Amino acid sequence: MLEASQGKVVVVGAGWAGLAATYHLAKQGYDVTLLEAGSYPGGLVAGWKTTAGRSIEAGIHGFWYPYRNIFSLINELGISPFTSWTRSCQYSPAGLEVESPIFQDLPRLPTPLGTFLYTQFKRLPLSDRLSALPLLYAVIDFDNSHQAWQRYDFVTARELFKDFGVSARLYRESFEAMLLVGLFAPGEQCSAAATLGMLYFFILAHQPDFDVVWCRGTVGEKIFRPWVQQMEKAGARVLANRRVTDLIVGSNNRATGVVCGEEVFDADAVIFAVGITGMKKIVSSSPSLQSRPEFRNINNLGAIDVLASRLWFDRKIDIPRPSNACFGFDATTGWTFFDLNTLHDEYRNEPGTVIEADFYHANQFLNLEDKEIIPIVQHYLTSCVPGFRDAKVVDSSVIRLPNAVTHFAPGSYRYMLPAITSLHNVFMSGDWIITAHGSWSQEKAYVTGLEAANLVIYYLGNGTPAQILPVEPDEAHIQVARTVNRIVRQIGNSVLPDFWLP
Repeated sequence: MLEASQGKVVVVGAGWAGLAATYHLAKQGYDVTLLEAGSYPGGLVAGWKTTAGRSIEAGIHGFWYPYRNIFSLINELGISPFTSWTRSCQYSPAGLEVESPIFQDLPRLPTPLGTFLYTQFKRLPLSDRLSALPLLYAVIDFDNSHQAWQRYDFVTARELFKDFGVSARLYRESFEAMLLVGLFAPGEQCSAAATLGMLYFFILAHQPDFDVVWCRGTVGEKIFRPWVQQMEKAGARVLANRRVTDLIVGSNNRATGVVCGEEVFDADAVIFAVGITGMKKIVSSSPSLQSRPEFRNINNLGAIDVLASRLWFDRKIDIPRPSNACFGFDATTGWTFFDLNTLHDEYRNEPGTVIEADFYHANQFLNLEDKEIIPIVQHYLTSCVPGFRDAKVVDSSVIRLPNAVTHFAPGSYRYMLPAITSLHNVFMSGDWIITAHGSWSQEKAYVTGLEAANLVIYYLGNGTPAQILPVEPDEAHIQVARTVNRIVRQIGNSVLPDFWLP
């Protein structure tokens, strides 16, 4: 930390993005105040304790092989919060459908050949899997550029797969199943651009990308708590229960303060690091932001309901793999379940079995009472692992999370904000912010937090920008294919009329 403060920065939201920005700016000597509307840093990701002292959280969050920047942070903090790389399964009501290996342990093949050959499909015929080959053109054509987002964002994922000849069975049992737990919505409600970006980052760019580790407890306990301690040592203030209601904007088009009810925090720069739902609430109470079309347009964006349940059973149950995704139990809902006896240190010696089951696009479940939800969850678990049939639930937790995760709906890209806003010293971050980095989910949120911190440094003129690790470069054959595709597209655009809206 530098001896003299470089300026006052207020960061709004203490998730991955807000913590990233706060940590880096505090290390650069800035007077940073981090405001969190909830009662603890981390928001929905962090987790907390029940009155009985049991750890619960609003869904389990994986850390995939491409999370290069988060893994770098973990090394910097000197902590060891993760499991080893884990294998995953996918289930339908008919039973086991897919089993994934640890891809990095197998001979590396050019993408996507390794993913295709090594993934162990139990029921899906080879002919259906081969129907995905024409889709490779869309993977090549979508290069995460602004132009690519414009081309594909108004198309639904369902239309994309149909137009490229993907079989109905492959779509139903593979692609839509991934969408339900990756973009958290059925294909007709997902942007084709977001679909291609998500699939490429997590699965198709390189053979090991689907390899995943899990936190050995709640993210709040294992990562956020030691991280916050380090940023407080660097001089940052982390204040919970501070709901932002407005910005004070001066005549020079710069924010001079952040309003939290009766409190005002002076600021030379402001970073918003909240989700879509939280940002809508701030805009709704802020005349300063409502006066600007870019912030009013956030109301065109949406979020998806999540239900997180944790069940304690009275006996040990043999679960083949610790992390599992499921489809086909409800038409528009995907869900996951995790063996916490294997993944979490806290439950390693538990006499019974502890399961986390999380449901995405869970609209139809949120109004049910806990006593109605728990039997449904146990029934679904029994379809996957018969050992759950005779087990008794001795304790449970159900957390309802309306409008909790970003909805990348068709046409939503035009309303998403870039990091730079029309206010000279107000910057945006989060997993729904436009960035050229190419990452997704927690890694994207963390990276955009660093990008926003760097914009503050450039604006105020002090400090060293954060070093952001790029995603692993495209493999050589993908680079060649994309180069050829760009040339052909440029030639076509120069000689043919533009019949297709961007």
